[in-house]
Amino acid sequence: MTPLAGIRVLDFSKVLAGPLCAQWLGDLGAEVTKIEPPRGGDDTRGWPPFRGGVGAVFLSANRNKRSLALDLKTEAGRHAARRMAAQADVLIESYATGVAERLGIGAEETRALNPRLVYCSISGFGRTGPLKDGLGYDVILQAFSGIMAMTGERGGGPARSPFSPIDQSTGMNAFSGILAALLERHRTGQGCRLEVSLFETAAALLGYNFQIFWEKGNLPEKCGSGHESLCPYQAFDAADRPVLIGIANDNLWRRFTAGVERPELAEDPRFRTNADRVANFAETVAVVQSIVATRSADDWVEFCLRIGIPCAAVNTIADMLAHPHMAARGMVMDYDHPQLGPLKTMAQPIQFDGRKRTVGSPPPMLGQHSAEALASYGFGADEIAGLRAAGALGAS
Repeated sequence: MTPLAGIRVLDFSKVLAGPLCAQWLGDLGAEVTKIEPPRGGDDTRGWPPFRGGVGAVFLSANRNKRSLALDLKTEAGRHAARRMAAQADVLIESYATGVAERLGIGAEETRALNPRLVYCSISGFGRTGPLKDGLGYDVILQAFSGIMAMTGERGGGPARSPFSPIDQSTGMNAFSGILAALLERHRTGQGCRLEVSLFETAAALLGYNFQIFWEKGNLPEKCGSGHESLCPYQAFDAADRPVLIGIANDNLWRRFTAGVERPELAEDPRFRTNADRVANFAETVAVVQSIVATRSADDWVEFCLRIGIPCAAVNTIADMLAHPHMAARGMVMDYDHPQLGPLKTMAQPIQFDGRKRTVGSPPPMLGQHSAEALASYGFGADEIAGLRAAGALGAS
């Protein structure tokens, strides 16, 4: 049995943070119903590139869900959503502040119907405070939080981290919060209202950067692939391509200098401790670069592995996918989509007792399970037909 078997989730969220959270719940066995507007559905369905007209970002974040195309702008649609919320274990929403309440699916109303409901609200800036009405995508919070100002090479302009770390981490925060709330409900019999935001996620991700700022009193400089508190800890140009060498303590430094037959560097007062090396950053980097340039990246990876130094070639994502370790860990899974054909997906990164991961169901087409999902929440055929006649229901 999967860990969350029997848990019923209503996913009203869109784009990335909420859908990822709901997908991970589905991966662990929860029954997830994704509720989308009949015209267009989740925004990411329309983000290129496409497979069969469905956006790749949508495909990455919506497996193991049913799609119910329900128009919450209709009274019939809102009534159906509340009826489902009265039976669900978890509800996830990511509307702008106040919208869920106007639709009749806010925390107060749904929890009055269902005190055991775990209600998870995801937003850009939180539901209180001067920015509560602010609309926040990942890139907005990268800019607002200072992350963009400190990312990139020295002297360069602001740079966006391309994999939406704030969105994805917010999804992880929602996921862990929901699991904790379900555990608490098991003890108390009561659900709760959770709130996560991209703003608070960004602030938490910057925890040690803020701590350094409070201690030093000056803003961090851009440091490219490096680290303001560690040296040498960055990408270096090997003879053929860049390689990242991470020497995070003095034992590793002594090991490295002995391995490259430069033991005197470990005793040089400029380089003896990490604090010395950070204080003499440019000199340290120059010395290490002169050494690294003499061998290929693969040679350095093999050498560092042999002597116990953290090291990796600076790969492309294609390199990572092709690496035999990816296959060994079972992170890439294949499945056949009934409409879109063969597809790949990245697996849930948690393993239980070493059990082989299973792919589950593919991302749904818009409204693919409308009738099925409603029936599972006790709607009869006549009621489903009535919703369709009222213009509240899309697809089959």
